[in-house]
Amino acid sequence: MQFSEAINRISVSPTFAVVQKAAKLKARGIDVVDFGAGEPDFPTPENIKQAAIRAVEQNFTKYTPTGGIAELKQAIVERHAKDFGSSYKPEECLVTVGGKQAIFEAVAAVINPGDEVILPAPYWVSFLDIVNYAGGRVVTLETREDEGFALRAEAVEKLVTPKTRILVVNSPNNPTGAVVPPEEMQKLLALAERRNFLLMSDECYCHFLYEGRKPFSLGASKNRENLLIVGSLSKTYSMTGWRVGYALGASSLLDAMLKLQSHSTSNPTSIAQKAAVEALRGPQESVQTMLAEYARRREKIVAGLRSIPGIECVNPEGAFYVYPNVGGALEKAGMEDATAFAERLLEEVHVALVPGPAFGTREHVRISYATSQEQIDEGLRRLKQFVSQLRPAYAQAR
Repeated sequence: MQFSEAINRISVSPTFAVVQKAAKLKARGIDVVDFGAGEPDFPTPENIKQAAIRAVEQNFTKYTPTGGIAELKQAIVERHAKDFGSSYKPEECLVTVGGKQAIFEAVAAVINPGDEVILPAPYWVSFLDIVNYAGGRVVTLETREDEGFALRAEAVEKLVTPKTRILVVNSPNNPTGAVVPPEEMQKLLALAERRNFLLMSDECYCHFLYEGRKPFSLGASKNRENLLIVGSLSKTYSMTGWRVGYALGASSLLDAMLKLQSHSTSNPTSIAQKAAVEALRGPQESVQTMLAEYARRREKIVAGLRSIPGIECVNPEGAFYVYPNVGGALEKAGMEDATAFAERLLEEVHVALVPGPAFGTREHVRISYATSQEQIDEGLRRLKQFVSQLRPAYAQAR
């Protein structure tokens, strides 16, 4: 069978591929330390689960409005207003099947073949393929490791052309944990207004920041035409499998996105929507509990990585990932890039992580520390053992 040009422009998510390989090893009874999956290891809070159970018991199991129930839209704009000082109305909110669907729909609604999307690297894997699927052209902005992968408006402006339609900003960043300072975010929005493109701000990890940094959103601005906020309940409330995300922005753009949603998924799951209302309106202590634990794990894993010869590691400012540079280890073993490193690491010592080429860089790997302290300790031990025993291929053959 011959497939479409659009589907041939994209690949299977590299993160998913790593998870699949690790799962196969686990199915064979092999003890795998899994740093690959980007999801909290905490259970969904009990009050949220009970809200879902009540929804089932009350037979709230039918179709809902395609763009989400009114109660959930109201809860989203109220929570965002409380957290960030924004003033969105329910009609400026679209509920989606996870944050990824909101991103997909926005790109599909805005991009024509040949239109340009500025994408800072390292980038989350799906941004690239979503733009490719839509027929857009990704213009990659390389951020510098020695500057903590910081995104600067000055660098973005140099890449803007008349074909620029979208700038993607993901802060805190997956995979690096880098955080764009509020003043730079304001400059980026001003640039979007001046040059008339859409700034798509992915706030998936917005509540997970360290060293006293405060959550920030551009949603507090009055701009609607040049700004789209994309959010998710997956990480904040440990609800990855529930698949509830949202978009906040101009009603005209959301209406265009809704058209696509009406012909793809229709409404998000009715039960999950009721659970999401409770997540947003109920107690928020679980968020701080997770953040405090992530902070402890971050300190441990950064120190551990920096103790391994051949590995360098920038201190992440947010999210729950580290993005160490394994270039020294690659050079030592004569490996081409971090993909080879990750494959051998999984095969030889059974540690799963995602190689940097998936995120647009050659010498890095992404490690999720959304796992237990025990798994972090064991993973670091195996990683150190692996790197210490690396030899060039020709040396192994002798």
